[in-house]
Amino acid sequence: MSDATKDIEHLIELLAKLPGLGPRSARRAVLHLIKKRSLHLIPLADALHRVGTSARECLNCGNIGTTDICDICNSEKRATGELCIVEDVADLWAMERAGVFKGRYHVLGGTLSALDAIGPEELRIPKLLDRVRSEAISEVILALGATIDGQTTAHYIADQLPDVTVTSLAQGVPVGGELDYLDDGTITAALKARRSL
Repeated sequence: MSDATKDIEHLIELLAKLPGLGPRSARRAVLHLIKKRSLHLIPLADALHRVGTSARECLNCGNIGTTDICDICNSEKRATGELCIVEDVADLWAMERAGVFKGRYHVLGGTLSALDAIGPEELRIPKLLDRVRSEAISEVILALGATIDGQTTAHYIADQLPDVTVTSLAQGVPVGGELDYLDDGTITAALKARRSL
């Protein structure tokens, strides 16, 4: 195998490690990139290099950006007194994609888990408590998963913030969802979170 072929195989192996891609998808992606070298491969390589050298975690909230303090934390328009707590950056990005929350965020970096020996100190919970005290936060919105660990984390955080309004996202039937396709836990949560029309 020539060095060039080894480089291509190495690229396929690296892409195959990405979420949602396996060896076959990675091979197709690499072949497409090579065929469209100037249109896709070279700009992608440049972008990967730039992001690889400039991306960093926001020192305040844990978001990913290119500066020490992200654009959301720097925005005076986002200083609403509302702080949305999410498990990871993907959740923050999903909330931003929806475009309905105009406050600031705090990324925990996971959830509490006794089985995995993940306690408050392994997450960004101490930083969260400091932020609530120092940033005049009036409401903490818990946007954590409806898993056992997510709910345990939510209860722990709520217990640590007795003087702040703590809310959580409603859980239940998704927009466009049909009851026949939902699991029992989702139906139960939807029934408990019902509201008047």
